[in-house]
Amino acid sequence: MDFSRRKTGFLLSIALFQASASVLVIVQVAVAQTSNDERRQRHSEGYCAMYDICGERSDRKVVNCPYGSPAVKPDELLSSKIQSLCPTITGNVCCTEAQFDTLRSQVQQAIPLLVGCPACLRNFLNLFCELTCSPNQSLFINVTSISKIKNNSTVDGIDFFITDDFGEGLYESCKDVKFGTMNTRALEFIGAGAKNFKEWFAFIGRRAPNNMPGSPYAIQFLPTVPESSGMKPMNVSTYSCRDVSLGCSCGDCPSSPACSNTAISTSNKGATCSVQIGSLKAKCVDLALAILYIVLVSMFFGWGVFHRTRKRSRSFRMKPFTDAAEGGESHSLSRQKADNLPMQRLEDANQSSTGVQLSVVQGYMSDFYRKYGLWVARHPTLVLSLSVGMVLVLCLGLVRFKVETRPEKLWVGPGSKAAEEKRFFDSNLAPFYRIEQLILATIPDALNGKSPSIVTEENIKLLFEIQKKIDGIRANYSGSMISLTDICMKPMGEDCATQSVIQYFKMDPSYDADDRLEHVNYCFQHYTSAESCMSAFKAPVDPSTVLGGFSGSNYTEASAFIVTYPVNNALDKEGNETQKAVAWEKAFVQLAKDELLPMVRSRNLTFSFSSESSIEEELKRESTADAITILISYLVMFAYISLTLGDTPRLSSFYISSKVLLGLSGVLLVMLSVLGSVGFFSAIGVKSTLIIMEVIPFLVLAVGVDNMCILVHSVKRQPLDFPLEGRISNALVEVGPSITLASLSEVFVFAVGSFIPMPACRVFSMFAALAVLLDFLLQVTAFVSLIVFDFLRAEGRRVDCFPCIKASSTYAESEKGIGGRKPGPLARYMKEVHAPILNLWGVKIIVVAVFVAFALASIALSTRIEPGLEQKIVLPQDSYLQGYFNNVSEYLRIGPPLYFVVKNYNYSSESIDTNKLCSISQCNSDSLLNEIARASLTPESSYIAKPAASWLDDFLVWLSPEAFGCCRKFTNGSYCPPDDQPPCCSPNDTACGLSEVCKDCTTCFRHSDLHNDRPSTAQFRDKLPWFLDALPSADCSKGGHGAYTSSVELTGYESGIIKASSFRTYHTPLNKQIDYVNSMRAARKFASRVSDSLKMEIFPYSVFYMFFEQYLDIWKTALINLAIAIGAVFIVCLVITCSLWTSAIILLVLAMILVDLMGVMAILGIQLNAVSVVNLVMSVGIAVEFCVHITHAFSVSSGNRNERVKEALGTMGASVFSGITLTKLVGVLVLCFSKTEVFVVYYFQMYLALVLLGFLHGLVFLPVVLSMVGPPSRCIRVEKQDERPSVSSQP
Repeated sequence: MDFSRRKTGFLLSIALFQASASVLVIVQVAVAQTSNDERRQRHSEGYCAMYDICGERSDRKVVNCPYGSPAVKPDELLSSKIQSLCPTITGNVCCTEAQFDTLRSQVQQAIPLLVGCPACLRNFLNLFCELTCSPNQSLFINVTSISKIKNNSTVDGIDFFITDDFGEGLYESCKDVKFGTMNTRALEFIGAGAKNFKEWFAFIGRRAPNNMPGSPYAIQFLPTVPESSGMKPMNVSTYSCRDVSLGCSCGDCPSSPACSNTAISTSNKGATCSVQIGSLKAKCVDLALAILYIVLVSMFFGWGVFHRTRKRSRSFRMKPFTDAAEGGESHSLSRQKADNLPMQRLEDANQSSTGVQLSVVQGYMSDFYRKYGLWVARHPTLVLSLSVGMVLVLCLGLVRFKVETRPEKLWVGPGSKAAEEKRFFDSNLAPFYRIEQLILATIPDALNGKSPSIVTEENIKLLFEIQKKIDGIRANYSGSMISLTDICMKPMGEDCATQSVIQYFKMDPSYDADDRLEHVNYCFQHYTSAESCMSAFKAPVDPSTVLGGFSGSNYTEASAFIVTYPVNNALDKEGNETQKAVAWEKAFVQLAKDELLPMVRSRNLTFSFSSESSIEEELKRESTADAITILISYLVMFAYISLTLGDTPRLSSFYISSKVLLGLSGVLLVMLSVLGSVGFFSAIGVKSTLIIMEVIPFLVLAVGVDNMCILVHSVKRQPLDFPLEGRISNALVEVGPSITLASLSEVFVFAVGSFIPMPACRVFSMFAALAVLLDFLLQVTAFVSLIVFDFLRAEGRRVDCFPCIKASSTYAESEKGIGGRKPGPLARYMKEVHAPILNLWGVKIIVVAVFVAFALASIALSTRIEPGLEQKIVLPQDSYLQGYFNNVSEYLRIGPPLYFVVKNYNYSSESIDTNKLCSISQCNSDSLLNEIARASLTPESSYIAKPAASWLDDFLVWLSPEAFGCCRKFTNGSYCPPDDQPPCCSPNDTACGLSEVCKDCTTCFRHSDLHNDRPSTAQFRDKLPWFLDALPSADCSKGGHGAYTSSVELTGYESGIIKASSFRTYHTPLNKQIDYVNSMRAARKFASRVSDSLKMEIFPYSVFYMFFEQYLDIWKTALINLAIAIGAVFIVCLVITCSLWTSAIILLVLAMILVDLMGVMAILGIQLNAVSVVNLVMSVGIAVEFCVHITHAFSVSSGNRNERVKEALGTMGASVFSGITLTKLVGVLVLCFSKTEVFVVYYFQMYLALVLLGFLHGLVFLPVVLSMVGPPSRCIRVEKQDERPSVSSQP
């Protein structure tokens, strides 16, 4: 079961604190250089448009002087500095050393984002280098306005003339560059997600208000210069990311020639064979089955015509012998007189008898039942005491009875690959966090059905009110009061990583914002760059994680707020940490029900909620939700049993002929068999499940009732002039073999379910198999004894239910006057109406054609059955989670996190594993991260939404000398943080510059220290802990603390092998069960392909995989188990009947019932899962009863096939209809009132379909098949050997 929709990527933004909040400040330095002389501008080579810094705004952004002076020759040190950053700038420059140092300190914020693609980085730096220091600055810069700061003239606006070719080249080289930490493009940070270079330039040139990131004044980028101005656009050559010499990775540059050899993997999802016939498009399987049906029906009709023609021809040739044939009328009359006698009695006592030549096994069974019936009838008390006593001993095991409610123990097998991968992930990296979630949504408009936006001032205020109540929760655990801050996830160690829109206000209701609505809309667009939009836990908050019901990036149209509280998880589910969380979650759910729900609804909004423990708690509640429904079902079945076991009601004798006490006793025996089964397995330590407690009693009752009805009806068919022990003996001989055959088949079939890997279904099958076996044993022992007592009661004229009261002799006299019981109305209908209609040749053709047509149609329909089990179905219909799951599917716009876990990564310099994994410069084109990025380009088939966040890429960039603000060291060799972090910068400082503390810090490595830009084994080993402890900030967004803290297992890494590491991406939104199954299949297929290619052990992991793994091979599991079940029935039938012919017919009918049931599943939209597989397997056992009794009666009847069908329906048809069909039907119908949809779908609908299909096949299709191709009769003519009628059994 999928509980994973709640496990979506709500911590996407936690990774964001590796991104700078002020990357765009780069432009302020460049703009500060862009000045103009307030008196005169000269646009010619060798001249500046501005030079030096002339002022500082109130927010400390510097602006330059509008001096149109000639370019200045720098000293040698400044020249070398400029060359290191701006190799295109040579000779004279238009910047001072202070200006360049400011530029360098600011541009370092963008370098970590772009260093993975040297072409992009080079073009990006050239843009600002030319703007800042170009000696020909005046040719493409025109100061359009100036302002005064402290009486100094400063630049207030400029025109920047730049060619479209440069803009296009810059954008094309950078548009696909990834920012791995964010699983998104770098342009989201340095370009606000620009779709082309014009949007990017417009973002860069936007004038920023005070204390907001961006330019201190407007920059207008123009492609053409004014005529006769002497100016010309800047057009420095751009580098293409396709340039192999610059080494952009495939992930950053999919168009690179190095990437063209690796084809994008596509899935054949949805690829099915189809045929176009005119305007009609049909699946190949449908067309093939249609053709097959036409062929089969044609062959059948042709065979029928041939058979009829041949029969008529033979009849014409035999006409001279008509007189002899007429002699058969006396024989028919003799048979008519014997209709009310048992099928195995003498038909002509004076001349000869009809015996039955049984198989060896049936012969032994008949002999056993004959002797056993006599013994039971003589010793009913002893048999009843021994049988009930043995089952009561088994019930003693109930003292160790326990119920398993944990989902992972119910739905995940011990040998599960996904479970093993989860254990590896949890133990080596970190258990996936717990999720507590609220969803508030607007109500759709009644006219157009469109939901209004939820982003309003009033609703934001409501979120603050809700948050105040959440913060006020205090849950009692072992005497201590637990609050959210005690258990929540804190990436930076201080504030909870709550995902909510109010994080844009630092979770502070008094946050200083002039207009809350305007501020939040601003943050939707600038959440990655605006400092004012940073969360309280110092990370950007992605709007897609806190909003729902929007399309594309239209966040203002969102119709839902999604509030998520990530809570720390623990490996020990019974430990204190987990129990604290569970205690808080219970208080959280109670608050949501009692206070939050009415509060939100009063604002005309919908409200849903969930906690990590909600599903488990609701499953526990489900155990009592349908107690009344199930009880009513049992009472209805009991009432029906009491009626059907008794004789035809007559006012004068109903209180004696009724079988209420017998029916009640039979029901108690069924309950006893269930308790015995549960007691036995409890004694050996097997935990029960809720489904066992609710379904198995009903199932065993439905199965056990059949045997009760058949046994009682068989005894009632015996002549009253036989003594009771003779009637019991003859009844057991008559129906004992078929009851044994049906019961053993059911036991074997249910036992087959124990091969299903899902624990809940495996345990269910084990309990059911033993319960059915015990029920069968009690039926042929204790219940037979009860039949003896009941018939003795009736013959003793004692009142039913009150056997101590004796009635008058009227009843006995009336019974004696009968001389024998006549068949009831149902038996007469079966023999005199139903059978003759089925024997009509035209009816046979119609029946076969219809049933075969539906079977073939069901085969076609069964291919449309989808795997899965909707979570909503498993829960009570009044559960608060029903609305929650509906809202999750409707509003969420992000899929579950997906991790690709790498085992035993060898990072030593001798290994090439690093280049096999990374996706920056010089990495393999088919590396893991490049393949993930490539797969994300086809999300419809790969189900991968974004490139992966790579700790390895970020670590290599963090080490790089180009990222000079990241990996730094003090002179003593210890770690030196970026300049905007303590101790380099005090937390109280509003702005940080070059401090005395860190002025001597140097980069960890020079280029000469690295080999091909890769660290040595020792360098990797020494600096990896630094990286994982480094805090992200504006000066270095690549710090690994928080985003990658749990991505690398450092235990034992000193040996050069990292045991486990993970790379995080996200699935696309998964709305249906089939989406979860297909996404898991696609991820595993992808990981397998990449593992084989890279010769590394890689597996995918997502929190829902453990529950959905079963569906990857559910069809294989189903078909294997069904084949074994049908095979078991076939073997049992073959062993007992010793007739391949009979067994084959039973096998055919069972297969058709099974196929038809799957067709009904497809029509009703019932999914294929372990529950439905168990039902299908059980349906084989239940369907046996509809076939075995009729087939057995047919085989021991005499006459031609039509006559034998008539005889079989007359003797067993009524029992099958009343004792099997109706008993199950009345019990099943009550389940439609269940409060839990899983009962309605998987038990009411499937069992109702099974009962109806079994009835139609057993009493319509099977008789027709037997009348046409039934096995030969086992009746033989024998001479009379003794005077007392008896059964002749010959092995």
